[in-house]
Amino acid sequence: MSYVSSYYHCVFSTKERHKFITPALQERLWPFLGGIARQNGMTQLIAGGAENHVHILLSIPATMPISKAMQLIKGGSSKWIHETFPDQRLFAWQEKYGAFSVSVSQLDTIINYIKNQKEHHRKHSFQEEFLRLLKKHRIEFDELYLWD
Repeated sequence: MSYVSSYYHCVFSTKERHKFITPALQERLWPFLGGIARQNGMTQLIAGGAENHVHILLSIPATMPISKAMQLIKGGSSKWIHETFPDQRLFAWQEKYGAFSVSVSQLDTIINYIKNQKEHHRKHSFQEEFLRLLKKHRIEFDELYLWD
């Protein structure tokens, strides 16, 4: 038996950062993301975000690559949004995402950060936030290709 602790703070935006995620949609989307996670052997600790992006803190199984986890979460939620909200036919996620490993000692900090997204985004845009996360986690990037 192997014992693995694998937590990720995942961040992804709507296509072109359109403000598709209304407060009414947020109320239903955050729990729905947790359902997708459960159905696929993951655990969602919290989900939140703003009108144009999502933060989700996930525990994923050792056998699942983070790319597969994001494919399942983003694909399943996009399909559900299109089927459940006919007025959201233009809804789409940006292809790219950020996934940042989190140690168990930092889980509460990340949970509080996600809980306080509304406050946070009164002062900082999604782009500023995402750049800060990339730099904090020492991920190299070329800003020319970052926002496709």
